[in-house]
Amino acid sequence: MNFVIRKGEVHDVNAILRLIKELAEFEKLPNEVEVTEDHLIRDGFSSNSKFKTFVAEDSDGFVIGMALFFERYSTWKGRIIHLEDLMVTKSHRGIGAGKALYTEVLKYADLQGCKRVSWEVLDWNKSAVGFYESTGATILDSWQVVHMNETGLKEFVKKN
Repeated sequence: MNFVIRKGEVHDVNAILRLIKELAEFEKLPNEVEVTEDHLIRDGFSSNSKFKTFVAEDSDGFVIGMALFFERYSTWKGRIIHLEDLMVTKSHRGIGAGKALYTEVLKYADLQGCKRVSWEVLDWNKSAVGFYESTGATILDSWQVVHMNETGLKEFVKKN
């Protein structure tokens, strides 16, 4: 199957949200997705965008995958990229679209002079872990991801 990788555009928002929801299902967290198309348009396709996307599009114009990422700053390294989501729809896995999206993000980071690309991977997603390690990425077993959800944030702020 043929596909192209291109920069995501505002008309891709429906497909991007579809892939976000499919990823949430895969990660066994289907009820966690709160973003809407309006959020994605405002936060990714406005003059003050918070993220960028690349999409994989098949020869019929159907978006089969996406990578969503944004710039962060490391006090140790300087400019870095955070790869928030890398997703290829289940029916199109195994054709190289995921690797192509991943490669495009890494090329973008290199062109921007970034010192690192960071992301999370679920420990039970052995195929993803193996893929990332095969590309030279390092899985940091000694670091843990920390989140404070909206409820915890509001409670903490209220008390402090």
